[in-house]
Amino acid sequence: MDPVPVRCLLNSISRYLHLVACQTIRYSPIQTCIGNVVHLLKLLKPFLDEVVDCKTTLDDDCLNSACEDLDSVVNQAREFLEDWSPKLSKLFGVFHCELLLERVQTYSLEISRILVQLSQSSPVTTSVQGLERCMQEIECFKQERTLTEHMKNALQNQTDNNDDLDCIIEMMGLVSNKDLLKESIAVEKERIRSQTSKSSEKMERMDQLIDLVSCIREHMLKTEFLEVAKGVSVPPYFRCPLSTELMVDPVIVASGQTFDKTSIKKWLDNGLAVCPRTRQVLSHQELIPNHTVKAMIASWLEANSISLAANSGHHGGDDSSMANNMGSNDFNRTESFRFSLRSSSFTSRSSRETGNGFEKLKINVPASLCGGDSHSKDREIFEVSSQGQSYTHSRSESVCSVVSSVDYVPSLTSETQSLPVNHQSYSEMSSNVNNEYSAANTHECSHTLKLVEDLKNGSNQEKTAAAAEIRQLTINSDENRVHIGRCGAITPLLSLLYSEEKLTQEHAVTALLNLSISEVNKAMIGEAGAIEPLVHVLNTGNDKAKENSAATLFSLSALQVNRERIGQCNAAIHALVSLLGKGTLRGKKDAASALFNLSITHENKARIVQAKAVKYLVEMLDPGLEMVDKAVALLANLSGVGEGRQGIVREGGIPLLVEIVDSGSGRGKENAASVLLQLCLNSPEFCTLVLQEGAIPPLVALSQSGTQRAKEKALQLLSHFRNQRDARMKKSRS
Repeated sequence: MDPVPVRCLLNSISRYLHLVACQTIRYSPIQTCIGNVVHLLKLLKPFLDEVVDCKTTLDDDCLNSACEDLDSVVNQAREFLEDWSPKLSKLFGVFHCELLLERVQTYSLEISRILVQLSQSSPVTTSVQGLERCMQEIECFKQERTLTEHMKNALQNQTDNNDDLDCIIEMMGLVSNKDLLKESIAVEKERIRSQTSKSSEKMERMDQLIDLVSCIREHMLKTEFLEVAKGVSVPPYFRCPLSTELMVDPVIVASGQTFDKTSIKKWLDNGLAVCPRTRQVLSHQELIPNHTVKAMIASWLEANSISLAANSGHHGGDDSSMANNMGSNDFNRTESFRFSLRSSSFTSRSSRETGNGFEKLKINVPASLCGGDSHSKDREIFEVSSQGQSYTHSRSESVCSVVSSVDYVPSLTSETQSLPVNHQSYSEMSSNVNNEYSAANTHECSHTLKLVEDLKNGSNQEKTAAAAEIRQLTINSDENRVHIGRCGAITPLLSLLYSEEKLTQEHAVTALLNLSISEVNKAMIGEAGAIEPLVHVLNTGNDKAKENSAATLFSLSALQVNRERIGQCNAAIHALVSLLGKGTLRGKKDAASALFNLSITHENKARIVQAKAVKYLVEMLDPGLEMVDKAVALLANLSGVGEGRQGIVREGGIPLLVEIVDSGSGRGKENAASVLLQLCLNSPEFCTLVLQEGAIPPLVALSQSGTQRAKEKALQLLSHFRNQRDARMKKSRS
């Protein structure tokens, strides 16, 4: 009887070894695991080859069963390699890899034992002694310092002096706060993905990893000291529980926990809806400024004569909030901190322009954090991620951010009350701060209500002036956006979108664009019935109004509920597609941004295709039109549905996509490879067309020099081509 399970296992081992040879994973713990799997499989493979080559009939159920089990594990290991990306959780990757290694060892040992037994009664192999040495080597194999062992010990030993946690931190390379934050987000994403699995074992493993990450963060807060200067360390209660950095803009989430705004916003922007510390599901995602903690941190810095500087040794520049200073710098532990001491006493002043009534620290803010260079203050940055793709869109009007103006003052603990303060107590500081905040709000509220009244009942000239002023007030101020939205400006602004005065319409839609940057306002604008008025502007407005209407739809579509609302309005998608095909260059980019966001929702993909978007997108693959990367990113999403794939082929997209894989930008190559992969996996006919365009040479080059995701896509395509070829050859022989 032909040993089919053995042949299948050998084929899987060969594919795995070939894939390992092509991979360029540079993450040491996973490299070690992969190397050990390869070692075990290479020990066993020669004896499996002899089983297949042996002319004696072999029919052993135990051997066949063991080979099938090992075959399954080897295929899982291959899939892990194909799916691995540095953006994924390192802890989960190593943990899963170690589990696969353990199973490879178990089944390899079982197979070698069966072969030794069979060799006593049947000439299965030519070297019984070799088999016995193989079995002994597999049995004695043990990987040193496994994450699994350290994790088990670390979770049992919940003390400050936890050597296993230190080993895990060293093994995983969590050497900076940025690394820890990325890993926390990646593990939580992996947990969400695992919920779709029916495996209770996988869910249990993910719960253990979540607990481990929490333990690592708490361990760092307790044992790692952040020094802002020699001999001056940051108190643990001033450090963010998520990133372990100094909190420069502390905010409170729905669970009542306080985090640094930059860190928790990254968490929430990745679609994570639980509190990182309590694991409680967040009832809302509004971030409430913790004014008391912020004031205490400012006073502590002042008491220690410390100022934060983005560039060491530079103290000039305009005053700015602490929050704006932290976006692009990774503040590491101990000497890696970029703080500077000032010999003179710490100086600060009231912040009037933002209306929060708090003292600001003098900080040099990188222009990139404000959305542009130092000469361009009116600038928006929109960014969205889908399936690992990044899509960034810049324009002039405002800066994208999310801030709540709700005041919240928690009670002070005895620990924080004991901190050194100059001139006044924390309770007095909090009282003064809140009194100033209330006075500023009273004046601003009165003026805002007057603007809203003008929008509703003023003359045409007053309505235009009010819309123009709101447009200006919401360019740079997050507090103004939230405040104006809550004062009732949204509904009258939507009414002005039907104005016959083009300038009024432009001011109103741009004001709504700025207001929509606030997460709170996104929901309010959507619920107020904004879609049809915005579509009206897309159809009737001037070029600037059309551009900003599309950008507003893009901003609103960051919320799932708004993506559904816009998608269900056929007129909205058709108007965006029309702008995509016939608008100005800026209009085309705005429309592409909005359609990309909408295409994240699966139901919208077919709607976008039916609106004839693919024709325009394929035309935009021409490098001379400056739209290649945006177009191919959207096509990558649309290729997820059959109509999209057919449209891409029908419009002649395959040659252009192959050309982008060959000579496009890094992101363009990645998305073009993703489209080609979808075409080939779903249609042998399309696969043949891709091959006819000479796709293999650029794909081979991409598998060696592209981005990590591009390499993965290219390797998947090349593997698919080989499988298709093997299947054809097998069919022709039969």
